[in-house]
Amino acid sequence: MTPDGIMGKGTIDGNEYSDSDLVKRCAGGDLRSQELLYRRYFSFAMSVCVRYTGDENEAMEIVNDSYMKILDSLSDYDSSRPFKSWYGKILVNTAIDHYRKNLKHNDYIPINTITEISELEPEIETELSVNDILTLFRHLPVNYKITFNLFEIEGYTHEEIGQMMGVTASTSRANLARAKKMLRELYTRYIITAKKGNEEL
Repeated sequence: MTPDGIMGKGTIDGNEYSDSDLVKRCAGGDLRSQELLYRRYFSFAMSVCVRYTGDENEAMEIVNDSYMKILDSLSDYDSSRPFKSWYGKILVNTAIDHYRKNLKHNDYIPINTITEISELEPEIETELSVNDILTLFRHLPVNYKITFNLFEIEGYTHEEIGQMMGVTASTSRANLARAKKMLRELYTRYIITAKKGNEEL
């Protein structure tokens, strides 16, 4: 499935339907509504999944797997709660499942390969562009990337992350510390260096 999907270009975008309306129609097997709901949250879903993979093809695979789970689980959806947050949890859980399934192929970086950061660490700007963020995340090992996302963005505890990823809470804490350390080094290497180069032009 893709954003254009089975409907093709120029089709009505479905803005006249609320999420609840579309969910009810989807549960009834209405293909057009399934496509509309997929389109409505495609950008959101990709933005979540790309943070866990750094690769658009993998992210697309997770988005599509997640949406199939959504369609299979509509009877479990509580319509009193926002659809977007429910979908977000399924996206994250599917990304974790994808990580665990491909565990032996994922990359790790030992802590001793990360350069020690000086006491005068650079302040990471709060207003980084999407491209800047993806550039940094693209260089993180998958286990660091996922731990950072789950703790800093999704708000899970280290105990919960440990259960999700099949590691101990202490390993999750160590992975988060290493992820932050790497991000600061990557920020210095790629973002600050690039900006200095632009200033000199």
